[in-house]
Amino acid sequence: MSESPQVLVVGGGPGGASAAFWLAQSGVDVLLVEKKHYPREKACGDGLTPRAVRQLVDMGFDFDRPDVHRIVGLRSYAGDVMLEMPWPEHSIYPNWGATLRRSDLDGRVAGLAESAGATVLQGVEAVPVVDGSELTAVELRREDEDPEVIRPDYVVVADGSLSRFGRKLGTERRRDYPFGLAVRGYWESPNSTDGFIESQLDIRDRQGRAMPGYGWVFPMGDGTVNVGAGLVSTFKGWKDINTSRILDAYLADLPDHWQVGNDPVARPIGGKLPMAFSVGPKTGRNWVVVGDAAGAVNPFNGEGIDYAYETGRLAANLIAEAIATDEPAVLATYDDALVEAYAAYHRVARIFVSAIGNPAIMRTLTTVGIRSRPLMEWVLKVMANLLEPEERGMAEKVYVAIERAVELPGARRIKP
Repeated sequence: MSESPQVLVVGGGPGGASAAFWLAQSGVDVLLVEKKHYPREKACGDGLTPRAVRQLVDMGFDFDRPDVHRIVGLRSYAGDVMLEMPWPEHSIYPNWGATLRRSDLDGRVAGLAESAGATVLQGVEAVPVVDGSELTAVELRREDEDPEVIRPDYVVVADGSLSRFGRKLGTERRRDYPFGLAVRGYWESPNSTDGFIESQLDIRDRQGRAMPGYGWVFPMGDGTVNVGAGLVSTFKGWKDINTSRILDAYLADLPDHWQVGNDPVARPIGGKLPMAFSVGPKTGRNWVVVGDAAGAVNPFNGEGIDYAYETGRLAANLIAEAIATDEPAVLATYDDALVEAYAAYHRVARIFVSAIGNPAIMRTLTTVGIRSRPLMEWVLKVMANLLEPEERGMAEKVYVAIERAVELPGARRIKP
C-alpha cells in the first residue's frame, strides 16, 4: 500500500464484505483484507434467510444466476410428525430464501464491495499493533514478504468466530451465554432442487435414545444437499457428545426422499458458533466488531449470515458518519444500536435454548408443540426473526404460548 486507507476491514466474510461495500458506497477509502484466497470453505449450512436475501438485494446481488437455488420455506420433522411451512409474507423482507455455497457466496459479495470502490486483497493477514489498550497500527503480512505497517483511521474487525484480531484487542466471549457446535458435509441427491430446507428436531441413536442436537438438510440445486447437525451448549450432556456422532445418527435415519449415498462428496467440517452477541467489547476508540467476531449468531436457529450483513452495514454507516463529522465518538453508539435492534429478541432466545437443553422439555416440545400448525407458524416467524415492526414483543408472547402448549416444566418464565 502506498498510503494507509481511511478504513481497514479485517476479514472478507459476510460481515466484512458488507462493511466494505457500504463504506465504499459512502465514498470512504476502504481496504478489505482476507487471510485466505477465494473460494474457501466454511462450516456453514449455506442457507440464506429472507433477512439475508434482503441485505444482498440491497447490495445488488444477482439471484438469477443458475448456482443460486430458491427456497420457499421450512419442512420440520419431530419423530413421526412432519410440517411444511412457507416463509411468511412480510412488509420488509421477501417471502423466499436461497441456498448458495459459502465458497462461492463470500467471494462474490467481496466482488460487489470491490465494484463499489473498495480495495480487496486476498492472502493477507492483518495483525494489530497495540500500545497499552490502544490500537495504533496494523501489520499486513503476505507469504514470503516483509510485513507492511498501515495506520487506518478506523478498523472493522470481521475475522470470524475465532477472531484472533479481536482477541488481541481484548474481546472475549461471555461464558454464561450459549454457543453452538456444528458440522456439515455435502452428499449427492436426486432431489437437490427441493424448494424446502429441512430440519429434524428429534435425532435418535441406533438404540433409539434421544441425542442432544438437531439436524438439517439444505438442498443446493446442483445435485447435492448440505447435510449437517448442530448442538447448543445448553443441551444436557453436550460435552460428552461429538457433533459427528449426531450427524451419523441423523444420516442413518434421513427421510427416504433425499436418497443420499453412503459417502459424502467431501469430508464434513465443523466449527464453533458464539451466539447472542456474546463477544465484547464491540467497540474501541477506533475499531468496531461485527458478525461472528461479535457473536452475532441467532440462538434460535444458528443463523449468522444475515446478522453479519446487518452489523457490517450498521458499523459502516456509523464509521462513515464519524469520518464525515470528524467525531470518533459516534462509534460508541454502535453498542446502543445493537441493543435497540437485537437485545430483547436475543434475551428470549437465550432463555428458550436454555429450556430446550432439558431432554424432557425438548421431547415434549417436539412431540406436542409441533402438532399445532398455528403455533409452529409463529415459531418459524420468531426463530427466523421475521416479525413485523408492529409485532415487537411477540417473541416473548410466543415463548409463553410454547410454555403453555407443551407445559414446559422448569422453564424460566417471561412476563409477556
